[in-house]
Amino acid sequence: MSYELTIEPLGQTIEIEEGQTILDAALRAGIYLPHACCHGLCATCKVQVTNGEIEHGEASSFALMDFEREEQKCLACCATAQSDITIEAEIEEDPDAENLPVRDFPATVSRIESLTPTIKGLWLKLDAPEGMHFQAGQYVNLVLPDGIGHRAFSIANAPEEGGEIELNIRIVPGGRGTTYVHEQLKVGDRLTISGPYGRFFVKKSADVPVIFMAGGSGLSSPRSMILDLLAEGFDKPIALIYGQRNLSELYYHDEFLALAEQHPNFKYVPALSHEPEGSDWQGFRGFVHEAAKEYFANDFRGHKAYLCGPPLMIDSCITTLMQGRLFERDIYTEKFISAADAQQVRSPLFKAI
Repeated sequence: MSYELTIEPLGQTIEIEEGQTILDAALRAGIYLPHACCHGLCATCKVQVTNGEIEHGEASSFALMDFEREEQKCLACCATAQSDITIEAEIEEDPDAENLPVRDFPATVSRIESLTPTIKGLWLKLDAPEGMHFQAGQYVNLVLPDGIGHRAFSIANAPEEGGEIELNIRIVPGGRGTTYVHEQLKVGDRLTISGPYGRFFVKKSADVPVIFMAGGSGLSSPRSMILDLLAEGFDKPIALIYGQRNLSELYYHDEFLALAEQHPNFKYVPALSHEPEGSDWQGFRGFVHEAAKEYFANDFRGHKAYLCGPPLMIDSCITTLMQGRLFERDIYTEKFISAADAQQVRSPLFKAI
């Protein structure tokens, strides 16, 4: 059974299946609704129901309070339709967004490689002959067996290689999903991914120099974005400041050194925070934000910055960028929100980041 979902102020009506969330129906129709955690915890996807009946699902009482339910507000990520419905959502137009519909893609594991002692490279060959069309910086949901469910991972390859999707997956101690990938998944196994998701992509229309700041497996999105920019012939300066703990964790290092040799507008600054004293490492010793501050002489004006990595790294980088006179409108981040993160109160000063 299905219903009609009308989304205002677009005035667009789409089909929503029984049991399907409002957010999923919208994304699969190529309509972007603001969202973050996708678990009813962060309230980013809150919308107003102006007509019809809905079921709230597992929306937390913290993210959606009782008086808001009485006012017919709901969280799109977990609310389902009980009749034809109309919602009002805050939809901002972005000239750089392609608004691609989300699809399910059956795939075969074509390669698994140890990129570092804690990060696996996973390559998935899609059944769809046309591959997946995505914007560099977006992510997919990887559906895992044995009741594990889906996990979100950024796409690490360039969009022009959409027939085979690369994911860089760091093992999380105690994490069922990442442990399965690292210890049980084999070449030839069949999996499904859904996507593309996310609004983390280069604002190409701005036509200004860009800074990428990444840590750990957060390198995935910046790598995809950098490969895309260089392939398109982007001629503004591009800088990648990438941090790891030690040299054994610094993956794709040789690739970025080679890209810096081939492209005069691309600069690569690796930083190691816990590399043993006395090693052969000749590069920067310290954290990503410290390396960026030194490289740019604490002046980031005239750039757009794209941050991807652990929350603490992102927070430190935002502070450094703002001290160097780059502010919210020019800073973009990608960090997946856990239940613990979503319960934290975010400052109203930072709505975009």
